Amino acid sequence: MAHERSSGSWLSPSGYEEDIRAVLAPRLAYFEAVARHEHVTRAAHELGVPQSTLSRAMVRLEADLGVALFARRGRTVSLTPAGRTFLGSAERALAEVEKAADSVRADADPTAGRVSFGFLHTMGSETVPALIRAFRVDHPRVRFQLVQNYGEAMIERLRAGGLDLCLTSPVPDAPDLVARRLDEQRLRLVVPDDHRLASRRRIRLAEAADETFVTLEPGYGLRRITDDLCAEAGFTPRVAFEGEEAETLRGLVAAGLGVALLPPPAVARPGVVELTVTAPRAAREIGVAWLDGHPDTPPVAAFKRFLLSRRGHLLPD
Repeated sequence: MAHERSSGSWLSPSGYEEDIRAVLAPRLAYFEAVARHEHVTRAAHELGVPQSTLSRAMVRLEADLGVALFARRGRTVSLTPAGRTFLGSAERALAEVEKAADSVRADADPTAGRVSFGFLHTMGSETVPALIRAFRVDHPRVRFQLVQNYGEAMIERLRAGGLDLCLTSPVPDAPDLVARRLDEQRLRLVVPDDHRLASRRRIRLAEAADETFVTLEPGYGLRRITDDLCAEAGFTPRVAFEGEEAETLRGLVAAGLGVALLPPPAVARPGVVELTVTAPRAAREIGVAWLDGHPDTPPVAAFKRFLLSRRGHLLPD
């Protein structure tokens, strides 16, 4: 039940919900110390503030709340029933603040902090595990929060502050991002092993103009590259299936559902033949991106330097 406000110095009804946080937050630690010591002078000594400052702060707190929190006997005080109720909530709030502070300090620890790192599905089986393994040789205690997704989703998460860095393709070009090209990956036309083209080693993409394709969904970087390469070869691909994961597409190619433009697999898959595309040049650039102007914690800065040092040899042979 809200307390009636009879003093002009109390919080205005219209701004109460917003004002109360600004008023209470700085005073919670003062209140908790006075309640714990039941003595204003001892609490002031612990907090390192003048006794008069602490006394005035408690008077203002009671005035803003509209209730008496303390019964006073000189500089000795005791909690009223309202004060005991308020103390329980204040202690929980201060504990949460301390917990949050400990968490962000731990994340920024140079030797044992946290890196939020996003990467493409096709980077997950081999490339990213190898990168983390190599990085942790010199940084064994750094923790990773990993997110595997398609490029556009990772960029949005980067902008929202949910990622420190992301490994993506195509390399983004946006004014709010910094992106660095790290490597290039050749794409292959994957066909069933009983396909009319399966005996070939190389192919011009235009020769697949009449084929049915299985592709990733719109929004995936590899889908955009596929569409662009087919357009450059003079045709629009006829799509039988749109998926979310490259190895699923490779399996559907083996089942005879269509052909696909895909990066090399981590492990060779039976039932398909992978052809080198000679024209147009079929490749995708892999890069790392981060939010421009966003300050790095020491572990993030170290991992960023490590990724940039892998330029030209990011991908496994």
